[in-house]
Amino acid sequence: MTPSPTFALNLRALCVKAVAFALAFLVVIPAGNLLLAQTLTTTQLEALRVRATHALFIDSPLPPLAPKTFGNPIDATPNIRIEHITFATQYGQRVPAIIYVPTHAHHAPAIVVVNGHGGDKSSWYAVYTGLLYASAGAVVITYDPIGEFERSINKFSETNEHDVLIPGLIHTERVGGLMIEDAQQALRYAASRPEVDPTRIALAGYSMGSFHAILAAALAGPQLPKIRALVLSGGGNLDGPNQYWDSNPKPNCQSGPYEALNFMNSGTADRGAVLYALRARSGPTLILNGTEDSLITKFNELEPFFIDLRARIAAILGPKSGSRQNLPETLWFPGAGHRASFMTRPAALWLNQQLHFPNWTDTQIEAFPLIRAADWVAQTGVRISHGYQVEQKEGGTLIPDLHLPGLTRTQLTAVPEAEWQANPTPYTLEGWTPHALAADHAVP
Repeated sequence: MTPSPTFALNLRALCVKAVAFALAFLVVIPAGNLLLAQTLTTTQLEALRVRATHALFIDSPLPPLAPKTFGNPIDATPNIRIEHITFATQYGQRVPAIIYVPTHAHHAPAIVVVNGHGGDKSSWYAVYTGLLYASAGAVVITYDPIGEFERSINKFSETNEHDVLIPGLIHTERVGGLMIEDAQQALRYAASRPEVDPTRIALAGYSMGSFHAILAAALAGPQLPKIRALVLSGGGNLDGPNQYWDSNPKPNCQSGPYEALNFMNSGTADRGAVLYALRARSGPTLILNGTEDSLITKFNELEPFFIDLRARIAAILGPKSGSRQNLPETLWFPGAGHRASFMTRPAALWLNQQLHFPNWTDTQIEAFPLIRAADWVAQTGVRISHGYQVEQKEGGTLIPDLHLPGLTRTQLTAVPEAEWQANPTPYTLEGWTPHALAADHAVP
């Protein structure tokens, strides 16, 4: 994507939504020969949400956050400080996180970042999202998924520890359930901060993180703040049996959790549409994908797929539901592959519509110069996943160039080294596994 089509792409996204919204009111069989789903009542949707929460072994109620702060904040720029914290998740485990806080933040929006496969809070897109949107006046929360960085027994990145099947674990979906619960706890933490407006919180997920983010938003119960905006990049294509998310060779974090929700495939309803209908009750969703992303093209899930999906979501919500205004919008980057796009200009403009950044106007966003992600990474040394620095993937992402600095791995380490080494159990997959095995084999 080049800078000049920015506004055309925004208009196209809005037009696609409008057309799909109109189609959703027609009693027809949409493209792909998929029957329109039956309307579900609010009570029925809530029952499905509760059942899905239990199916993924997500705590209900969620545990107390019990946040802990380490050391003094670090000034990343004259106007942004970073804080090092942990918060609680399943079985007393702790989630290490970096918080990007604008100077003099008050009643500010917040954004939670859910990383893709092999990503963590040291990934370039997590760091850039933190710095970029903190510059806009938002508080940004980034954290490590289980098995990566400070939640890896070796403290490495791109370990993919959570992909390895755990001997004796019957319900592999427990791992994905933990990752979804982590995202929900991060949202709760964002809402708990005194400088955050709990009605202006966004959740942004990339790749595997897009899958966990839509589930975290769809299954958000009364303990969570209202998620004002959801941005999914490199995904969002919640499809049918034996397609991408079912056939994914990662049963712990992706295919296992999705298959555990098969009970949503009932009558003319389907998992993807039900999950988006649940999400639509609280706010809008933007889906950002490249037209050459293999995650999307493997099963030809380009715009016609999403037109079908929107029609089914609208049918589930019913013609009188106010939530129909929240059908997911799509924006396509021609020729782009798999990448995190929630830092691009179109994404920033959309987020500004939803969150109302204190420090930016649309005019300012439109005027920002752009830089290729690969060039910023080369300048700063911030980590990009192996093989993703190429033009078609993350390296070619055009992002606003605010001359943001890089952060070192030491600066992005939340827990002091001596404390972590003295007791890594609360942070790592190895520390979580005995609890999950005991729960899996407990007598009902």
